[in-house]
Amino acid sequence: MKHKFYQGRFLTLAEIEPPKGSNASGMIKAANSVKGKVDSFIVPEMNSAVLRMSSLGGASILNFQGLPGIMQVCCRDRNRLALQADLLAANACGITTILAVNGEEVKLGDHPHTKEVYDLDITSLLQVLQTLQSGRDLAGIQLSGSPDFLVGSKLNTTVNQDTLEIEPREFELKTEAGAEFFITPSVFDIQELDKAINKAGADRNKIIPSVLLLKSGGMARYIEQKLNDVYIPSEVISRIRKAPDKEREGVAIASEMIRELKNAGYAGANIVTLGWEEKLPYILS
Repeated sequence: MKHKFYQGRFLTLAEIEPPKGSNASGMIKAANSVKGKVDSFIVPEMNSAVLRMSSLGGASILNFQGLPGIMQVCCRDRNRLALQADLLAANACGITTILAVNGEEVKLGDHPHTKEVYDLDITSLLQVLQTLQSGRDLAGIQLSGSPDFLVGSKLNTTVNQDTLEIEPREFELKTEAGAEFFITPSVFDIQELDKAINKAGADRNKIIPSVLLLKSGGMARYIEQKLNDVYIPSEVISRIRKAPDKEREGVAIASEMIRELKNAGYAGANIVTLGWEEKLPYILS
């Protein structure tokens, strides 16, 4: 992925959840179904604060299978000592791309009484990555071998009166801290995304928007009513609600969005299926 990104070629990423357990066969099977069509697989670090195999473990397993995994590293769960240790281990396991995130609140997950860590904020975490790559740890001690990562982060959005917006200066601050590419929340309207990107002064060739597979009209309506970081036009909601085969229509909408992003000059697309990884081959076909 690193070489393709630096060459400015369109990247196709897919988010694959690690197992809630130690059996990773399902994750491996899903990734193998689109081997060669997906450049890298993002392995989330306990999305929505729900316990699963760690991103380090999941991404390493994929790498060992010849399936390039992206490790997500999260401020929520570990202190600066553990974060540095995991990043060094990741590089030793062949992981070359890191996605640094804050992490959702634990009250949303299945262990709501967990103590959140947040020893480092997201900007500090990005700076830690740069420090390690310079050959030293946060204590200033020289490392025996320094990691070399392509580093990404998330670019947060909000919806205000049916207008998509990006948090002021977020792109600039994270870029200064070392982020090279950015994953956005799910996109259903490329014109709204274009306006938000232009207003924020962000570089389109560093932005990889997420493309969410819609499963039903109810899911589309829920996004409109409950998610304040995703703009979904009423036309998209109506289209999937009226479709006789909603699964097929959701796949078509996702495929169309990927093509639009490529034609518009974005760095890539991150496909999110929320457990429907078996639909990845159809989206990419």
